Amino acid sequence: MTDDELKRLFAEKQERDDAAHAETRRHFDTAVTETKRHFDVTAERMEKRFDLLAESVTHLDEKMERKLTALDEKIERSAGETQAMIKFSHRELDRRVTALEDAVTDLQSRVDRLEDSTH
Repeated sequence: MTDDELKRLFAEKQERDDAAHAETRRHFDTAVTETKRHFDVTAERMEKRFDLLAESVTHLDEKMERKLTALDEKIERSAGETQAMIKFSHRELDRRVTALEDAVTDLQSRVDRLEDSTH
């Protein structure tokens, strides 16, 4: 084989290698572009899901806050009503005890008078 033939073979091989390299590069670039697009679509879907999740958490937080406020109001109202009933019951009990004390005092003075009159 002559030098020219050898050079021509090397040149042809180099051209084939360059073409294969170019084809591989195009394929790689296409794959990278497609992968980036797929990732962007996936990332956008995830962002939407995170936005929906954040919105749901916000709604849940607001709902819980309303429930907590309503519960606090109910507890305060119940506590106030209970305190009022206790005060009323205490006054009623005090009135009844005072009436019984007065009755006992009256009976005691009657007993004392009866005892004094019999002696």
